[in-house]
Amino acid sequence: MSYLGPNKWYDAGDERFHPENIIWDGREANYIAIISKKTGKVVWSLGPDYTATKEERRIGQIIGQHHVHMIPKGLPGEGNILIFDNGGWSGYGVPSNTSRDGTKVNIMDRSRVIELDPITKKVVWELKGSDLFGYGLPGINDYRFYSPLTSSAQRLPNGNTFITEGVGGRFFEVTPDKEVVWEFISPFTENPGTIYYRAYRYPYSYVPQLPEPNEIPVPKLDIRTFRVPGAAPCTVENVVEVPGTLGYQDVTQACVAAADQDLSLREDEDDDDPVTYTKF
Repeated sequence: MSYLGPNKWYDAGDERFHPENIIWDGREANYIAIISKKTGKVVWSLGPDYTATKEERRIGQIIGQHHVHMIPKGLPGEGNILIFDNGGWSGYGVPSNTSRDGTKVNIMDRSRVIELDPITKKVVWELKGSDLFGYGLPGINDYRFYSPLTSSAQRLPNGNTFITEGVGGRFFEVTPDKEVVWEFISPFTENPGTIYYRAYRYPYSYVPQLPEPNEIPVPKLDIRTFRVPGAAPCTVENVVEVPGTLGYQDVTQACVAAADQDLSLREDEDDDDPVTYTKF
């Protein structure tokens, strides 16, 4: 839970969003609410039944959410509610073939980040696995962005969103157009069960005793042509045979020309099946 903080809704006269009111969420209940600090009453809520209203049906089921907060004043999207919708398992309901005791009745193997307008409850921005890294069809490939526990999302001054995918130890920054511009995967453990609760990106002003460094832009790599400096060249000595295929297939576009020059299709001496050569 956290204070709402100064926001445009309260400035416009909506008392539900008093800066000292508290926004909180119940991970197991799929429930999000704002309570009045003055009265203790719920003044705004979302869930747990996301079929109850037209607005909530448009959002879709939120499961096991974390880091629900209002985007602070002065940042892009200020006043909207940012949610890391974990997916996984949570919620209470009727016992079924997936829940013998009526707990953890909502199950979905995917995560997403949602930005909501709290007045209309309309989704104004959403990030799913199928939006990332060319992962493919919506729904089918959404599981490739998935952290059923912990995790968070932080709006940055440049309009990007910094995301903690806690279970996998991955931290990445995406633009409003969902392009990944920075990524880090933590190597600091030999225990694959280690999870990361929440990370923040801090501005240089948080460390005033140090001079602000000059930022150097890092050009985007074309993974189709990128080769590690000093890696083996594309020569016939660096290929392996792949029986039973026609032609050769190269894993990097940068090696195609070299492969054309260095390799030629030939018949295996002991088999009439053609062979191919693939550069690794």
